[in-house]
Amino acid sequence: MTRDATSEGPAPFTADDYSARMAAAAQTAADAGLAGLLIAPGPDLTHLTGYRPTAETERLTLLVLAAGQDPVLVVPALEAPDAAKAAGASALTLRDWTDGKNPYALAAPLLDVAGRFGVSDNTWALHLLGLQRELPATSYVSLTDSLPMLRAVKDERELERLAAAGEAADAAYEQILHVPFAGRRETDVAEDLAALLRAHGHSQVDFTVVGSGPNGANPHHEAGDRVIRHGDMIVLDFGGLRYGYGSDISRTVHVGEPTAEEQRVHDIVREAQQAGVAAVRPGVSCQEVDRAARAVITEFGYGDRFIHRTGHGIGVTTHEPPYMVEGEEQPLVPGMCFSVEPGIYLPDRFGVRIEDIVTVTEDGARSFNNAPRELAVVE
Repeated sequence: MTRDATSEGPAPFTADDYSARMAAAAQTAADAGLAGLLIAPGPDLTHLTGYRPTAETERLTLLVLAAGQDPVLVVPALEAPDAAKAAGASALTLRDWTDGKNPYALAAPLLDVAGRFGVSDNTWALHLLGLQRELPATSYVSLTDSLPMLRAVKDERELERLAAAGEAADAAYEQILHVPFAGRRETDVAEDLAALLRAHGHSQVDFTVVGSGPNGANPHHEAGDRVIRHGDMIVLDFGGLRYGYGSDISRTVHVGEPTAEEQRVHDIVREAQQAGVAAVRPGVSCQEVDRAARAVITEFGYGDRFIHRTGHGIGVTTHEPPYMVEGEEQPLVPGMCFSVEPGIYLPDRFGVRIEDIVTVTEDGARSFNNAPRELAVVE
């Protein structure tokens, strides 16, 4: 039985958990016609083994997975002690190499000499080129292209972590409503948000967007030195990692009472966000979620001002497949987790975005964010 995520935190993943993940990934690769998977440091390696190297390095670190073959992690000798401490280490074989040796010659016997391999997206070209020198008949394809849904469906213990992260983001939002906004810089409020996320259990803060007034019309505006004024609409978008899994929430607030137009635009976005969530159910394609939210905004004449996709997946990173966007025909499956975040952006004036993280259930959607969605008035 797992522990309460709001007290001691979820029970840690075990070597058996990681062994099952690696076996499933290897079989999924085989079913897709791949000889195996090559996983470099990054979210895929963390998800599959529990190992997260402490620093980025040019030294080869590579997990090799293939159906019917024991998983092997090739690591530099000086980092092998840390790799051996990873939660999934006992479920794989470690092969270390020392400086001055050719690590690609060590890795080559683990690979099919003419195989086509899926590689994690952040694998360095340096390492793929090194493998190709040893095995010139091999070929490679990114996981985004070959197995985009590899981490998409979460199990119950992953859902527990995502729920805890969402709960913490909700709490941070409800507290930020009570801090002063007018007369302070965007960066001041961003620092408040980061501190609140950490106070509510986040180990990592990935972003704290504070887009005030005309800056809110830039969806990815980074908090700057603009001083927030009375009458500003402000887009807040923030998140990070708690228990190793992501949070991501957006709400829009107003300094003082909004104008009728500002309230109307916010109401349209809120209706669009509700329509997007309502469209979520098993078997529906990702693009249908985008279409449902976009149809509302288009109906009210702001279709050309909704300038990004409706959502993105979330897990051990805050952005990953699947994506809620036109052209993505991937059917939704219970356990998939993603954002639903429509927006309207009026250049040089203001923007509005409302975002929740949801998971697909057997008959619809469950939201991990339940903070109030109405246009809050702040001081």
